[in-house]
Amino acid sequence: MINFKLPAIESLADITRAARERILILDGAMGTMIQTLNLSEEDFTANGHIHGPGCRHHSDHPQKGNNDLLVLTQPQAVEDLQLEFALAGADILETNTFSSTTIAQADYGLESAVHDLNVAGARVARRAADRAQAQDGRPRYVAGAVGPTNRTASISPDVNDPGYRAVSFDDLRLAYGQQIDGLIEGGSDLILIETIFDTLNAKAAIFAAFESFARAGKRLPLMISGTITDASGRTLSGQTPTAFWHSVRHARPFTVGLNCALGADAMRPHLTELSGVAETMICAYPNAGLPNAFGEYDETPDQTAALVEVFAKEGLINIAGGCCGTTPDHIRAIADRVAGYAPRKARGLAHV
Repeated sequence: MINFKLPAIESLADITRAARERILILDGAMGTMIQTLNLSEEDFTANGHIHGPGCRHHSDHPQKGNNDLLVLTQPQAVEDLQLEFALAGADILETNTFSSTTIAQADYGLESAVHDLNVAGARVARRAADRAQAQDGRPRYVAGAVGPTNRTASISPDVNDPGYRAVSFDDLRLAYGQQIDGLIEGGSDLILIETIFDTLNAKAAIFAAFESFARAGKRLPLMISGTITDASGRTLSGQTPTAFWHSVRHARPFTVGLNCALGADAMRPHLTELSGVAETMICAYPNAGLPNAFGEYDETPDQTAALVEVFAKEGLINIAGGCCGTTPDHIRAIADRVAGYAPRKARGLAHV
């Protein structure tokens, strides 16, 4: 039985103080940057030998494209990319653990590696954060990244069986709990539940986070970020930004916000709605526009930054960053453009 009488939230005072002074900056797209490294299957597996306790290479499961694995097999490369984002202006570095759950890693036969992936992911990001602070004296924070998994608890994947679910709430809760345990052990300052297309998945992650905090004897600030999937202005599970907020409000998050799927221009009306109802800080990190026919992002750093500047000018955000297609140059441009604006005034639900 988990005791939910949780301790006070750690890390909150310092980062809240910083967020009250200025708009903080989140990093950009690690996946985009990893693609620029042009790594081979041998690079992903460290020549066929996946390092770390419990990790082994399955020949029938190619690992190329399993970007999370690189925190074990190419940790220096991941750390150097995160350092680039930090030196470009990022105050918060996400761990390279978007798919580090047993559910997502099942595609690669690496379910047994999830603890090591998350511990290592947090430690690698911490090293990058510490290196950046040593260079310019500015504190950086590590956000343990918790992705949505590749399954949805609310929608059937079989059109002929609408009642079928590929994953249950408890499946998700256990998988997220394993992930968050590792992120805490590795030294994360915050937990970021991101790219939420199904709020039921997010609720499982929130519940798992509370269980992990109780097990660890410490509580980290939660960042929660949803994804508006199309022009309907709703998540894949059918919620408007307002409904999404009311569904996760009970978690008393440090931030709530939106990321991915849309560029900044298309995200703006949905962000405006969310900012109008949320009682906590707002975080937004859009894509660099929409992908072209080749799946690439053409929006330049200046174009993305100019659009994100509108968020700041209209008083919509406390934290800004970038998702798919955004490079350190995008983050630098965003940091420069929002620097002259005051952060949005939040009512501070996280402090209750």
